[in-house]
Amino acid sequence: MAESFSRLTVRVDGGIVMEQLLSILADIRPDVDFSNEEKLVENGILDSFNIITIASEINNAFDVEINIADLAPENMNSAKALWELIARLKNK
Repeated sequence: MAESFSRLTVRVDGGIVMEQLLSILADIRPDVDFSNEEKLVENGILDSFNIITIASEINNAFDVEINIADLAPENMNSAKALWELIARLKNK
């Protein structure tokens, strides 16, 4: 797994995922700069419907299962936090 936080080099299980994750996020909320925003939940940028939609899309796209406990703000506050959540779930 690559360590850098780059749209083209971040990998989970050998697949490029950050670009795909950012695309999913942009489809849900095209008005948000997910590449730079670090307080999506804390600043009220994402509402509960957005969070559930994001979790569902991530489950489908990355073949993981985000459960209720995973919906904590620290896992949802940024694209990087979401990527780290996906990496943890893929490595279970």
